[in-house]
Order: sequence, then structure tokens, then C-alpha cells
Amino acid sequence: MSRLELVPVTLTEARAFVDQTHRHHKSPVGGLFAIAASDGARIVAVVIVGRPVSRHLDDTFTAEVTRLASDGSRNACSMLYQAAW
Repeated sequence: MSRLELVPVTLTEARAFVDQTHRHHKSPVGGLFAIAASDGARIVAVVIVGRPVSRHLDDTFTAEVTRLASDGSRNACSMLYQAAW
């Protein structure tokens, strides 16, 4: 098992990863930023953070994870949730 590391990723690259790996949701239309987790050789998970879906929570300060997708690598999702926070 190799160690995971955070790597920068564009929203376009993150959306493509979500479309390839997410079981039942397509990638979100918008986003503020994206972060990826890599095992050193390839991207194993991405998180896309955007404005809140609920207009009532959109106070220009709040952001939410709009999509997270992983190939099943251990601890990748937790690592990305922490990085997004």
C-alpha cells in the first residue's frame, strides 16, 4: 500500500474523474475548487467544492462538498474531506 498525497487538480480534470468513477452521479456543473489524492502514480480520488446547493445557505462565506469520488483507495475520502475543510 502506497502513501497518499494531496495534489492540485483543475475542475475540468476533477469532473472527468467523477464522470469515470462515480457510481450514480454525474459531475456537478459548477465549482469553486477541486483537490485530488494521488498514490504517486495516478489520481485515486477527487473532491469538488462549490457554493451551497441551498440558496438559504449561500451567504458568500459557506462552501460545501458538491461531489467526492474515489476508486476505493483506503483513507482517500477522509483525506480529501479534511483538505476541503
